[in-house]
Amino acid sequence: MKAVRYDTFEGPLRLVDVPDPTPALDGVVVRVGASGLCRSDWHGWKGHDVDVKVPHVPGHEFAGTVIETGKDVRKWKKGDRITVPFSMGCGLCERCRAGDEQICDRYYQPGFTGWGTFAEFVALPYADVNLVRLPDSMTFTTAALLGCRFATAYRAVGGQGRTRAREWVAVHGCGGVGLSAIMIAQSLGARVIGVDIAADKLELARSCGAEIIIDATATVDVAGAIREVTGGGAQVSIDALGSPVT
Repeated sequence: MKAVRYDTFEGPLRLVDVPDPTPALDGVVVRVGASGLCRSDWHGWKGHDVDVKVPHVPGHEFAGTVIETGKDVRKWKKGDRITVPFSMGCGLCERCRAGDEQICDRYYQPGFTGWGTFAEFVALPYADVNLVRLPDSMTFTTAALLGCRFATAYRAVGGQGRTRAREWVAVHGCGGVGLSAIMIAQSLGARVIGVDIAADKLELARSCGAEIIIDATATVDVAGAIREVTGGGAQVSIDALGSPVT
């Protein structure tokens, strides 16, 4: 198959021929229909992630079609259209049983712990636990956006934040994860505040459902501004950037 591979950290990415993958007993091989490009892919290429070993094929935001299944797979068959969360849990360990598959003791991440989706095909383990069926109406391009930034934001806003309708949600940083959090919070009926330092990001936040936007470069006390506009403070606060300014 064709794949995009780098052989050294920070080295050139080349389109090369590599062997086709084969499925694990509990896994599948997927023909990649679309794959996103994430900042995490850059970190892997830089050598910042200890899971990445060179030579390496990156890519983890994707969707596609199952073309082969391992003999222990029960829920999936050839031709199924799927996507997966970017961190795949084994489904058996204590963390997975507690619902925290994203910190599984034996997690698998295509593009990090194994070769990823900048390729014609990708092999994935733990298929019955992780694969998500796509509706026929959803394109692979749309689905490729969901498994990383939207899944992360949904876990934060819905799972950890337990956001309810009419609550205030402050989202600090309006990049990919932040904008996803804004859309999810708004869809849950929350009132959303978007905080960023860039005018274009703030306008995107407003278009995605932020009722109030705060420019952190023009506000000395972001937390104070949030308390003022909400009449006491937000019920949920999502830091989607890690910047002291926002």
